[in-house]
Amino acid sequence: MNSQIDYTLHLADTTLILSQRNSEWCGHGPILEQDIAITNISLDLLGQSRNFYQYAAQLNNYTIKSTGSKAPSSPGEGVGGEVTEDSLAYLRKEREFKNLLLVEQPNSDWAQTVLRQYLFSQYQYLLFEMLQQGDDEQLAAITAKALKETKYHVRWSSEWVIRLGDGTEESHSRISKAVRELWPYTGEMFIPAGYEISPGIDLSSIKKEWDEKVKAVFEEATLSIPEKVFMQSGGKKGTHTEHLGYILTELQYMQRAYPNSEW
Repeated sequence: MNSQIDYTLHLADTTLILSQRNSEWCGHGPILEQDIAITNISLDLLGQSRNFYQYAAQLNNYTIKSTGSKAPSSPGEGVGGEVTEDSLAYLRKEREFKNLLLVEQPNSDWAQTVLRQYLFSQYQYLLFEMLQQGDDEQLAAITAKALKETKYHVRWSSEWVIRLGDGTEESHSRISKAVRELWPYTGEMFIPAGYEISPGIDLSSIKKEWDEKVKAVFEEATLSIPEKVFMQSGGKKGTHTEHLGYILTELQYMQRAYPNSEW
């Protein structure tokens, strides 16, 4: 059960942190239409994270009731006993978050934002396709519901990668810089954590297809895939870059300053 909770929290944390990152563009997008687009993607990811957190809370609370334990089975020291989607998002500490390192990287500029979204969305779409066929009926239902919007995220972000890569000299330079900065964080997506080694989760099965699809988009964008790059990892186990602490400071401020507050 603990592996199931940890894996669900990994999915929830990853979508929540990327949603928070993308939402920083609200009111600052390059043009109004794209400002609205990136904000809508943020809301889609926030909705996905809510579904995952609700399921993780359900699993955690069921474990406590069925075993009679008062201690949290998995969420971490930041919360104890029975939990809710809010306590999991707003009261857990930095080392308790299990999100991918890729999604906590700074926005930098528009090129970096759309490339990060593409690299992640392409992975997420293939992952959700796999999970909707899995044995966990609740995860299957959540991911099946999210597939349509994730497909849109892939299309929107891939079109931007191609537009910038095959655009002007400056846009090509900027997205090439984003490739160099973000590529070292893509390997972690396919390095299984302990809680991902279970029936129905096989990251190696989607790696080949992710490579092929990214290669096709990069070729159209006239971008080169970096070779022999050291891949960063640790986010899935709670070891993060310095950026996550700043994200959580802003994300959790209201709940920590005014405990138990509600909208």
